[in-house]
Parts: sequence; C-alpha cells; structure tokens
Amino acid sequence: MVEEVKDRYITFNNIDCYENAALVLDSMIELFEKQPESKNQLWQKFMEKIPENYREEFAKGEEKDTLYLVCANVFYISDLFEEYDFDKGIEVLDQVELECC
Repeated sequence: MVEEVKDRYITFNNIDCYENAALVLDSMIELFEKQPESKNQLWQKFMEKIPENYREEFAKGEEKDTLYLVCANVFYISDLFEEYDFDKGIEVLDQVELECC
C-alpha cells in the first residue's frame, strides 16, 4: 500500500506560496536592517523560529511550517510594515495574504 503524501496547500496551483512567504521574510529582514528599532522582542522571537537558510529550505520542499508562521502572524506583520511605512513589505504581505493564507 502506497501512503499518499498530502500538502495542505495543493489547491494553490501555479502560485508559489513559499516564494511569497520568503519575500515577506526578506522584507522583514530589510526593515530590521534599515530601522533596527523595529526589531523588538516579539520580532526577535519570531525570527528565531525562521531558519537562516529559509530560501534553501523552501527550495528543497522542507520547512513548510514557515509559510504557516507567516500566515498565522499576517496581522502583526502588517502592523509592523504599516508602523514603519514600509511599502515594499506591505505589498508582498498583501500578495501572500491574498494568494496563500
């Protein structure tokens, strides 16, 4: 008997949700570098849960829960980007929220 592997995001054909989540993480890191005060204790703890090589993990098909972590915190991430008027982050977050969360 062959065990079927299920992917909870299979219905999102032709949408690379993991790339979208990576773009959100890229934007967060860029914001933290430009405005270090934006990385408070909440975001320090959040980033501890993200593997340093998250792009490689996505490419290998591993760490799918990183997408879940982004989606589960979309409102907090939105507040972060809005508080610092980080339009690039708002744009990619809107995309991941619309297409993947």
